[in-house]
Amino acid sequence: MDPRFRGGDEWEKTEKNTGGPMTTHYDAVIIGAGHNGLVCAFYLAKAGLKVRIVERLDTVGGAAVTQEFHPGFRNSVASYTVSLLQPQVIADMKLADHGYKVIERPISNFLPQEDGGYLKLGGGLEKTQAEFRRFSAHDADILPAYYDALEGVADVLRDLAMKTPPNLGGGVKTLLDGALQGRKLAGLSIEQQRDVLDLFTKSARTLLDGWFESEAVKAAFGFDAVVGNYASPDAPGSAYVLLHHVFGEVNGKKGAWGHSVGGMGAITQIMAKVVTAMGVEISLETPVARVLVDGGKAVGVKLESGEEIAADRVIANVGPKLLYGKMFADGDLSPEFTRRMKGFKAGSGTFRMNVALSELPRFTCLPEPGEHHQSGIIIAPTLDYMDQAFVDAKQFGWSKKPIVEMLIPSTVDASLAPEGCHVASLFCQQFKPDHDWDADEGKAADTIIDTVEAHAPGFRASILGTQILSPLGLERRFGLAGGDIMHGNMSLDQLWSARPMLGHGAYRGPLKGLYMCGAGTHPGGGVTGAPGHNCAGEVLADRSFFGRLLRGS
Repeated sequence: MDPRFRGGDEWEKTEKNTGGPMTTHYDAVIIGAGHNGLVCAFYLAKAGLKVRIVERLDTVGGAAVTQEFHPGFRNSVASYTVSLLQPQVIADMKLADHGYKVIERPISNFLPQEDGGYLKLGGGLEKTQAEFRRFSAHDADILPAYYDALEGVADVLRDLAMKTPPNLGGGVKTLLDGALQGRKLAGLSIEQQRDVLDLFTKSARTLLDGWFESEAVKAAFGFDAVVGNYASPDAPGSAYVLLHHVFGEVNGKKGAWGHSVGGMGAITQIMAKVVTAMGVEISLETPVARVLVDGGKAVGVKLESGEEIAADRVIANVGPKLLYGKMFADGDLSPEFTRRMKGFKAGSGTFRMNVALSELPRFTCLPEPGEHHQSGIIIAPTLDYMDQAFVDAKQFGWSKKPIVEMLIPSTVDASLAPEGCHVASLFCQQFKPDHDWDADEGKAADTIIDTVEAHAPGFRASILGTQILSPLGLERRFGLAGGDIMHGNMSLDQLWSARPMLGHGAYRGPLKGLYMCGAGTHPGGGVTGAPGHNCAGEVLADRSFFGRLLRGS
């Protein structure tokens, strides 16, 4: 084992550089050692480029990191579950050869109901239908058609996720990309095209009302529409966010979700091991002050220490708000570009907690240990509940009854907690991004605990320790503007070719030699690796005469 790894979850620093002796000039410098930065570095190094990654924090991984937050208790700090990581990335980086392992949930989700009942989702079509039939025979019978409709659209999105969007102003390549990518959409049946239109334009409620009768069933699907999305399920376009959470896969099974053994940090630690073996240099505790610009071209970065690193290309794995709002000197960017980027929407209603538990929660509706403890436990029994959570957040700063998703990864990975104990991830909505969280973080955390306690009496008494990250805490720790786990809202005006801005949807910034590889680019948030993969492809294309010819550059 590489001596810089201890227990597979901690990257040990060698002074401030983990890649050996420093090179004075690089083919590319990447800002941020999150998973997309690591993926981008892999493909560039594979092509022979000399790459250095500079990271502000003391470990790799960005928001996908595992940490001990209470003595003997470890958990994923921010990112917490696996589905969206692209199979091609997993295969190309040979992650499984280095210990990558994901355990699929036995069922997807478990939703306690306000009347004392519960609903389980997942575990196979017939099992889910049997659950739905307890609420509505109609909903059970129509479920296969609903799955078929979503899968038809999801299959297109899976293909597009690993392709660069057509970029306005990109020369001949724009026309070719538009034709090729539009071809698959054009090949859909008229029914499938209607499904695409519905999913891209309708609210989650409107879409689900058109399919199902039961409020519990609608909530089981509607929850995905508010994950990381500071909005009501009644918001136009929220149906797309729902779809964004169903096109993933685990171990070859489409639509499945799973637990990464060792937490999410195990994935990024493996990625770091792979890229350093290829010669990539990773510098930790090396914050960037600004991007260096000379003659309208990005030529390197200046660190907060004052050191300057020269590079032919600067690739940003930070969000657009952070990159363009804080990392350029006055006059480096055009006034028009700066004005438009100020309008880029970033900020989610996410509040993140990890809790160390002396025992498993005992839910009133299903108290004994079972498969539901290995699933996503969703406290959000109806769409009205979710809507009220958003209304409360706008009015009071946070929900009186927040939306809570609880995962207990120690039920499948005993290494995360002492014997007999457990760790739980609490992923919560809605919490106003620009609220005074320095004053109210603790009060909001108490509200979350009270919400779980109402369904699992004794939960509060079982808590041994906590880790709390409000939207402001997520911004301070991970550089996520407004606590936005997606690096920017997944709204219709900030998707595909318009992510982060029309004319810069192909991973290229407004300056020559400047690229973006983070979640603020297509296809958006989640631990996917797609932005890193696609960005590397564009960097390499720009090195070729034919690639430049196609773009008219």
